[in-house]
Amino acid sequence: MLSVWRMPAAAGATPAGRRDYAFVAVVAASAVLEAAARPDLHLRWVSLAAFLVWLPSLLVRRTLPVVPVLAFLVVNVVLAIVATVTDGGVAGDLNTSVVALLIPYSLARWARGELAVLGSAVFYGIAGTALVAQELVPADRIGGSAVVVAATAVGVAMRTRSLLRTRQLDDVRQHERERLARDLHDTVAHHLTAIAITAQAGLAVADTKPGAATDALRRIDEEATKTLAETRKVLRMLRAEGEHAPGRPLDDLAGLASADGPGPRVEVVVDEGLGDLSPTVGAAVHRIAQEAVVNARRHALDATVVRVEANQGDDDLVLTVTDDGRASTRQADGFGIVGMTERATLLGGTLEAGPTQPKGWKVTAVLPLERATP
Repeated sequence: MLSVWRMPAAAGATPAGRRDYAFVAVVAASAVLEAAARPDLHLRWVSLAAFLVWLPSLLVRRTLPVVPVLAFLVVNVVLAIVATVTDGGVAGDLNTSVVALLIPYSLARWARGELAVLGSAVFYGIAGTALVAQELVPADRIGGSAVVVAATAVGVAMRTRSLLRTRQLDDVRQHERERLARDLHDTVAHHLTAIAITAQAGLAVADTKPGAATDALRRIDEEATKTLAETRKVLRMLRAEGEHAPGRPLDDLAGLASADGPGPRVEVVVDEGLGDLSPTVGAAVHRIAQEAVVNARRHALDATVVRVEANQGDDDLVLTVTDDGRASTRQADGFGIVGMTERATLLGGTLEAGPTQPKGWKVTAVLPLERATP
């Protein structure tokens, strides 16, 4: 109960528009026609006047849901006072006044917690008094009470649905942010690592081998250009709502190979029987291999070679990345292995990473073998 009392007002409340004004106008006209057509209704013109006084308050039922219940309360109190003073009896209810059910609905759907509780209590009190005061059979009283409770229940259901929808959107946004962080880490970090290693090598030989330093600067320029291109791709994916990340063909693995330059040599071997993979699996293979190579170049101590192999299993693809360096404990830190594992798991695969004997580190990813559709 305390959580309901402290509940904030529902988000997304919009002010009255043309449809709301049209709705109120149509209901008002219907009430006038009903009053004219029911000469037997006790104090029908008084009932009509009271109805037309509180009816416009429904225009603010979303932005100020407590206003309609206050207007409804004031009108009913005035009617009760008039009936007591004149001894003329309570005015009859128009059938059109069924729109009053929008009051408990609006309180449950839009109001802040304490206002919803207090406002609903006020409305229930008015409705309960009316049901008791009128000459009704028990079944009608029970049915009337059930209708009022149902209006509140519908408001609560719509509010809950809206909250769930908002949370789902937040989850989607969070997932997209995580995906972006993963993609930036997988792509940009790879090139930045190469830039850093090349820059260090260039600085080491700048004084003795100017030509080698020039080659290092050329490689840095190439890697920086690739980094910029990858960053633009990620940004385009963010701007394109509903657009999926472009798949990378399996042949892109060959781009990870490097026989010279700073750092360990990278060898790539791809089973020719794999053929064309689906864009999703192809992208996952490329990203996992790229991340594993980045980790090896960054954390494997004294490594001389990193080997990437993609082979076809019975019904799956097996990707292994190994190095011959001394594994650093830092290799288990950060988001690298977590990101690779998440990518494999989302596709229904598995990923294992750990040291090998007598030295080195091995990453093994097993992914479902999905072919590209023609």
